Amino acid sequence: MKLRRDIFQAISDPTRRAILVLLTSQAMTAGTIAENFDAARPTISKHIQILNECELVEGKQQGREIYYVLKIEKMKEIDKWLEQFRKIWENRFDQLDNLLSKLKK
Repeated sequence: MKLRRDIFQAISDPTRRAILVLLTSQAMTAGTIAENFDAARPTISKHIQILNECELVEGKQQGREIYYVLKIEKMKEIDKWLEQFRKIWENRFDQLDNLLSKLKK
C-alpha cells in the first residue's frame, strides 16, 4: 500500500519549497538539485521522493538520468485553496484603504 501524502504537508518543509522554486526555471537531476543545498544527497533525494509522491514533481527518464520537472497543475490545487484567503486579505486591504482615506479628510 502506497502512503498517501498531503501536498500541504509536502510544502510545509522549507527545503521542499526551495526545490519547487528551483524547478520553476528548468528540469534538473537529483544531483543538480542537491548541489544547491548543504544537506546530504540522500536527504535531498528523500525530499524529492516526497514531492514526487505528492505529484508536485515528476521524474522523466532521459538516458541514464532522471530529470525532475514541476507539475504546475498540482500547484493549482494549492492556489485554489489559497484563493479563499486572498479574498479575505483583499477585503481587509480595502477596509484599511477606506479607513486611511477617512483619516486623511
